[in-house]
Amino acid sequence: MTNMASGFFALLDDISALVKASAASLDDVPAQVAKTTGKVSGIVIDDTAVTPKYVVGLDPSRELSIIFSIAKKSLINKLFILSPAALLLGYFAPWAITPILMAGGAYLCFEGYEKLHSLFTKPHKAQVETKQLKVITPEELEKERVTGAVRTDIILSAEIMAIAYNEVKDQAIFNQVVVMLAVAVFITVAVYGFVGLIVKADDIGTHLAQDRFHPVAQKFGRAIVKFMPRFLNILGVVGTVAMLWVGAEIIAHGIPFTSHLLHDLENALAGMPAVAWAAKALVSAIAGIVIGFTIEKILMGVKMLFPKKEDVIA
Repeated sequence: MTNMASGFFALLDDISALVKASAASLDDVPAQVAKTTGKVSGIVIDDTAVTPKYVVGLDPSRELSIIFSIAKKSLINKLFILSPAALLLGYFAPWAITPILMAGGAYLCFEGYEKLHSLFTKPHKAQVETKQLKVITPEELEKERVTGAVRTDIILSAEIMAIAYNEVKDQAIFNQVVVMLAVAVFITVAVYGFVGLIVKADDIGTHLAQDRFHPVAQKFGRAIVKFMPRFLNILGVVGTVAMLWVGAEIIAHGIPFTSHLLHDLENALAGMPAVAWAAKALVSAIAGIVIGFTIEKILMGVKMLFPKKEDVIA
């Protein structure tokens, strides 16, 4: 009986120690979430900048519903597909994390270069004339936009969750799971909450500009309406630059030589943190343009070697 009692109290001590350890781990979670969120800030900026274009031209009364639909699918993907995939890869094939991150970085560089290239070039007149207009219903257009947004989001979300795992891979499995789930929820709410605010800013401004409000409120409302198109253009440019810089930086960190070069650049400007950050972002963005340009030329070469039937007929 004494042995049973001592065994019972020993078990209670073990449970108490486990609870204390879990509590200590939970205390670290906010700091880890903040650190991880900082690491993925470039991708978050890009995600925020890209999404508003998917509701342009649609029924204003449907804008928030569309954004909610995209956000819901984004969160489901992060929680039930991407996070478990990152954890399983980290456990069974940790060597695959870096190549996957680098492949995603290459995709971001390519997308960023394509966007940048489109800003300075116009489609050929013949291409515009030969394009056939596709007539679809508003419901089909909405479905098409949501599908496109989710497809883009899943690439960016995969990068976010892979980076999140990379930041906590040395932690206990409990911390890994909690931090990754917290990052998934926090980033999704932050991104799509801000996107909803951006999309409805015009409506808010128009509402405040009505005569029934104070002249100061009216003036503020008109300023919002006037500023939003400019802000969206700026956001688009920031998103493109973020794609290039983040994509190249991910690739650079996957190659020891270039990773050391970035660290050396930061160390050389350690006394001026803002300048160090700007210099690293600028160098990474330029490298992103070069990488995106190279990928585009490779893809063009592949298309020339293996043309599609319609291209041959044309």
